[in-house]
Parts: sequence; C-alpha cells; structure tokens
Amino acid sequence: MAEKLIVLENVEPVDFYGVNNAYFDAIAACFPKMKIVARGGELKIFGAKSDIDDFENKLVSLVAYYQKRGRITGEAITQIYHENAAEVHDSACDGDVLVYGNSGAIIKARTPNQRKLVALYESCDLLFAAGPAGSGKTYTAIALAVRALKNKEVQKIILTRPAIEAGERLGFLPGDVREKLDPYLQPLYDALHDMIPAKKLEKFTEDGVVQIAPLAFMRGRTLNHAFVILDEAQNTTLAQLKMFLTRMGKNAKFIVTGDVTQIDLPRRSDSGLPKCMAMLAKIKGVGVVEFTKKDIIRHALVSKIVHAFEKEEGKQEVFRPT
Repeated sequence: MAEKLIVLENVEPVDFYGVNNAYFDAIAACFPKMKIVARGGELKIFGAKSDIDDFENKLVSLVAYYQKRGRITGEAITQIYHENAAEVHDSACDGDVLVYGNSGAIIKARTPNQRKLVALYESCDLLFAAGPAGSGKTYTAIALAVRALKNKEVQKIILTRPAIEAGERLGFLPGDVREKLDPYLQPLYDALHDMIPAKKLEKFTEDGVVQIAPLAFMRGRTLNHAFVILDEAQNTTLAQLKMFLTRMGKNAKFIVTGDVTQIDLPRRSDSGLPKCMAMLAKIKGVGVVEFTKKDIIRHALVSKIVHAFEKEEGKQEVFRPT
C-alpha cells in the first residue's frame, strides 16, 4: 500500500469540503478502496498507486474548478469523478464571465458599454468610465480588478475615493478617521464582498493585497503591479487627478469612474473629471467609455428617476434667472 500527502494551496477547506464535509464524503465515496484523511489544507491518502494517481488527477481538475469559480458544487464532483470529465463547463459561456462570485454568482459585462470597458481593458492601462448611477461602471471595474488578481496579473488591488461629503458632515460622525471614512467607502466593500469570500477578503485586507483608502492617502506613493480604481472622480479637482494619475507605476492598471451629474464640490466647475477626460482621450493607451441611461441595471425605476432629474436640470439650465 502506497501513501501520499497532498497540500491544497489557495483553497479554503471549509468551502472545499462542504457543509458537514458533504463534498469530501462524496469524493471519498468514489474511492472505496482508499483511505483519505483530511487535516485542514492537507490530504493524506493511503491505497494502491494507480488509485492514488487517479485520485490526484481528478483532484487537480476539481481544485482548478474551485479556484476559477470560488466554490464547489455537487454537479462538478459528479462530472469530474463519475463522468471522467477533465474540465467542467457551466451553462454560461466562460469567455463572457469576469469572475465567479460568492455562492456561484456569475459576474460578467451585461450592457454594451460594460462590454466596451472590458474590451478596452486589454489594450489600455488607463480607463475612464463616466456615466449615471446604477450603470455598473464601478462594479465592472472592480470585477476586472478581482479577475486580474486571481489571474496573478497584478499583486494588489487599490480602491480609492475623494473624501467629499454628499451633503453630510463626516466631522460629526463618531470614531477615528478610519471609522469616519469606512461608511463612505462601503460601496467598494460591498462589491468586493460579492466577489471574494469574506475570510479571504479579510486576509487580503490584513496583508495589504486589497487596500481601500481616501484619495489623499495616495499622495507620494508609486503604485507598481497594482490594479487601482478611483471612484466618484467627479468630486476631484484637476490637480487631484494629476496627483492620482502620476502614481502609476510598473505593470499598473488604472480605472477612473465618475458621474458628472452628481458633483458635490462647492462649485461644479471645480470638477476635474470632464477636463481630464478631454485632455487624455486621444493618448494611446488611454480609453474612455461614456455610460448612459441604457446601461442602468439596478431597479427599473432608477433609469426613469435619472431621466426625470436630467429633464428638470435641463429646464433649470434654460430658464436660469439672470
């Protein structure tokens, strides 16, 4: 009888083995002549060498499935261990999928401009994505960042926002600077929680693999091997955008997102986003995507709400008192 120790790398044992070890038991049942002992991320196997080789080959396919989709399913185990499939296919086309989120959610570009953003990512290191709330510009950007991290194209993800208050006063909130700013940065955390298991995201945050910070914290840094997203960029001045964009280091990808209809600066004319987009749009390696109401994929009412506000703002432009 032979024995072998297999170490499962980049795998969360609780997710991989299933609730009450359901997936582990299903796998073990496929090899009744072998003894399989699991201790955390290690598997110790006892049995005939041919059975061990067969087990290991199929385990490689299952781990690849898990790392690609972030989960294990009973169907995947059936296909790999019973139907001798080397690779498992979902009903969705893998080519369209950016990442497989938590609970098996498929995250992909769903509108023409979201797909344009994904396509431009291949040829541009700096992207601007501007458009109305709910159009998926930031969510798509974060999905691209998570995919790049999973594919080891970058070593870290950095998400940032300017600390401009939308009519609220952060200074009156309780707590230190971090506690005051965390609620403001919450939308970025929400998107990450959709795509990365909670424990892994916590570990990434502790290790600095995922960083979320106000824009002011970017000053003086050189961001190498990083996927960096500046969100709510309509609330930055041209000087702030220059500071941010010149942080770009080796093997870096930058995406700037914003909505010029929701400027919270004291004077709308202070927003540097439209000026910066116009200045840089024709530079090779820079891509610009203008999202519209047609890209809105939140509640059906959101598109109508945006349209109503645009209509009212148009009236104010025409009839502004002198």
